[in-house]
Amino acid sequence: MESTIKISQVFEPRRNPLRMASDSPSSSARKVVVHLRATGDAPILKQSKFKISGTDKFAKVIDFLRRQLHRETLFVYVNSAFSPNPDQLVIDLYDNFGFDGKLVVNYACSMAWG
Repeated sequence: MESTIKISQVFEPRRNPLRMASDSPSSSARKVVVHLRATGDAPILKQSKFKISGTDKFAKVIDFLRRQLHRETLFVYVNSAFSPNPDQLVIDLYDNFGFDGKLVVNYACSMAWG
């Protein structure tokens, strides 16, 4: 009475950590929760979590923050670590750097991290 197990049941293929949205077109259509966190002397927004389409570029997040804060100069970081290219898709940033179901975006009025 020997049981057999398929390899696919034991080993699931690992998710590629640097997957791009173009690899799976259905993933780019979903919404991404963006959590905006003030850093330093930046004013705090009344509402800090927003949903944005994954196909939108990160520049849309930056423009939204500029309008809400009435500031032309703004420094924006992902996970308090780096400032992404404005042409980067939001879904790509979420897939690679998001956690707990959201993409954490820090913003400041003066340079906070190098």
